Amino acid sequence: MLKSTVSAPTKRECFFIALLLLALLSLFSASDVRESRISRLVPEYVVQKYHSDLDSASPDIDIEIPSTESERWRTRVTWPSNQVPSTTIVSHVPGWTIFDNLFLLNGTVYVVTDDLESVPERKTITSSGVRIADGPESVATRLPTDRDIRVITIDEAQELFGTECRSYGWNDGACITHYYHWSAELFFGLWRTYSSLDPFISADGSSSLPALRRIWFVHAEADRWRDYASMNQWVLRSVFPSVTAEYSADWQDRAEMGRPVILDRVVFSDRAAAINGKTQKKTGRIAAEAFALPGSVHWWTTIRGAVTKFSRLDEGFNDDGSKLVITYISRQEWGRRKLIPEDHEKLVEELYKLRDQHGVEVNVVSMDKLSHAEQFRLAARTTIMMGVHGNGLTSLVWMKPNPQSTVIEFFYPNGFARDYEYTARSLGMVHYGVWNDKTFTNPEVPRVDYPEGFQGNSIPLNGEVVAKLCRERLQLPASTEH
Repeated sequence: MLKSTVSAPTKRECFFIALLLLALLSLFSASDVRESRISRLVPEYVVQKYHSDLDSASPDIDIEIPSTESERWRTRVTWPSNQVPSTTIVSHVPGWTIFDNLFLLNGTVYVVTDDLESVPERKTITSSGVRIADGPESVATRLPTDRDIRVITIDEAQELFGTECRSYGWNDGACITHYYHWSAELFFGLWRTYSSLDPFISADGSSSLPALRRIWFVHAEADRWRDYASMNQWVLRSVFPSVTAEYSADWQDRAEMGRPVILDRVVFSDRAAAINGKTQKKTGRIAAEAFALPGSVHWWTTIRGAVTKFSRLDEGFNDDGSKLVITYISRQEWGRRKLIPEDHEKLVEELYKLRDQHGVEVNVVSMDKLSHAEQFRLAARTTIMMGVHGNGLTSLVWMKPNPQSTVIEFFYPNGFARDYEYTARSLGMVHYGVWNDKTFTNPEVPRVDYPEGFQGNSIPLNGEVVAKLCRERLQLPASTEH
């Protein structure tokens, strides 16, 4: 029979045990004496609301103050009779609305207020969610009903919700699988709306705004916001790495529970609602409505900086505009909207002359041949971006605006679309359209039109005219060649 023996611990083992106990005591002591305060992960508007309400709050109202640095655990909100939290419309333009205390029940959105006249027309807030099409019948089917949104008084809310609800927005499902419509329309308008709450965003993009925590795609299935090139995913995850998303099935789950939900703050977006705005009618861009809101001139720098840093733009890169970079985004390997081959070759030749004569960096690229990070880094370094009308020009949103920043867009003669023209101008850059050997810019832009040949593969272009425009924009001396 074997007998088990245990030897006394050595001095070395005692020393390590003492270190371990000391570390554990320090850890628990830090947890015990940590100041009780509202978590930094809770959105700032919640912090402000609690700080302003604490002294005057009724003792019957259930307000929880977390004592840890993690997000608060608050699944149930209660209130006394006839004191249902009212909804505040923080800001509003057609298609873009910021709410505080927005309620959901059985799949319907509820605005709770006794000041019914202060609520904008429902059709400028949301829609029925049906697919957008032309014609009066389509317009009529898009109008929201009581099934979509209701405006009710506090007494009506009391009767409907009782004295408690769950604490837990996006209302757009059209065109979001397209890189431009995501980054330069929906995401663009969302951030322009939200950033209006911080008019002091600095030149480096610093902002007091808390990051988005949740996105609801009420009318979209889980895979219906991702684009084929995965650019949408890259943009969202690089800017808001902790954001969660819910989709139409999740919305239905919550509706079927039959319990009210209150949302502290919501940025509510709806494409069909934005169409009712005057600015959208002029520009054809839903994000245009959001520019009526106040905001910092550096509003987009926050997003641009997050994306380019995530893409590991060289930290030593000087983006003060001193390095002149021309990027031609070619579509010659795509199936439609291509230059006449000879005109493409002539354009490249003229651009390389600028490189050889003036030391300008010239990049001729097919974006789909570059990695995501390479695309973002190249766009962030670009001074002049050019190409045939198409999705590749969405990269202009990552350029840094300066007096020389320019977007040059090639169209089939007499054709024009405002997509990139409006986006470039809204970021403070200059846009030129080119019809073969004719150029135009704001305010002398043609009407929107898609003539036969617009989508074709025989788009004419005079490369010498484009090179001359580049020299003018970069303030380069004229070519000495004849």
